[in-house]
Amino acid sequence: MIKVALTIAGSDPSGGAGLQADVKVFTVFGVYGMAVPAALTVQNTQGVEAVKAVPPAFLQRQLDVLLSDISVDAVKTGMLMNARTIEIVASALRKHGVKNLVVDPVMVSSSGRRLLKKNAVEALVKELLPMADLVTPNADEAGVLAGMEVETYEDAEEAARRIHALGPRFVLIKGGHLGGDAVDFFYNGVEVFRYPGRRIQNKKLHGAGCVFSAAITAGLAKEMSVMEAIAVAKRFVTGAIKKAAPVGKGRTPLV
Repeated sequence: MIKVALTIAGSDPSGGAGLQADVKVFTVFGVYGMAVPAALTVQNTQGVEAVKAVPPAFLQRQLDVLLSDISVDAVKTGMLMNARTIEIVASALRKHGVKNLVVDPVMVSSSGRRLLKKNAVEALVKELLPMADLVTPNADEAGVLAGMEVETYEDAEEAARRIHALGPRFVLIKGGHLGGDAVDFFYNGVEVFRYPGRRIQNKKLHGAGCVFSAAITAGLAKEMSVMEAIAVAKRFVTGAIKKAAPVGKGRTPLV
C-alpha cells in the first residue's frame, strides 16, 4: 500500500516553498502527498507581499474531514502564522492520533517577511513541540525557541539541547544560516550528531528549508529511522541545490 504524507502549511503561488514545494517533494519520494493550507500568501520569487490566515473554522473542518477518511503515515507542519491556527492544528492531530510529526517552525520567509506572529511562539512551544517527533528550526528560529543567540556550532548544539527540553523527541537545527560549511545538528536527547555538508555558493535560494523538512517527512512515511531520513533528505537537498535553476526574477526554487 502506498505511503501517505500530509503537509499543513502556507500556500506559495510561485511553487518554490510551502504546500506546493512539499507536495512536489513527496511525489519525488514516491509518497502520496496531501496538503491543507493554513495560510494564503501573495508572493513570487522576489518576496512575500501579503499573508492571510485561513479562517479557523474552515481550517478545522479541512483537517477533520481529511483525517477521518485517510490514514496518514507522516505529517509536516510549516507556516502556521498565529496562535489560533496552531491550537486548531494541534487539537486535530491529537484527536486523530497522527504519528511521525515533523514541525518546521517557519517564522520568517527567505526574503525577510515575518510569517509567524510573535505572540504565536508560545503556542507553538506549548501545543506542537511536545507532540513532535522532530522539530527542524534554522539557526534564527532555534535562537527564538531556545532564548539565545545561535551564531556558532557550539551555540547550535546548546540550542538543540534547550529545544529538546521543550518536549520534542528529536531536534534538528539546520545550519544553512551559520557561517562556514552547511552543517546540521541533530540531538536525540543524549548526544549531538553533526551532518556535514559543503556550502554551495552563489545561489540565493527559495524554499530550501521547506524542501528539507518535506524530504524528511517523506522518509519517515516510508518507515525510515529519523537519522536515516535526515541523511537521505540532506543528500536530496544538496542535489536539488546543485541543479536548481531560476524561474523568475528573484530567488531560485529547488523543486
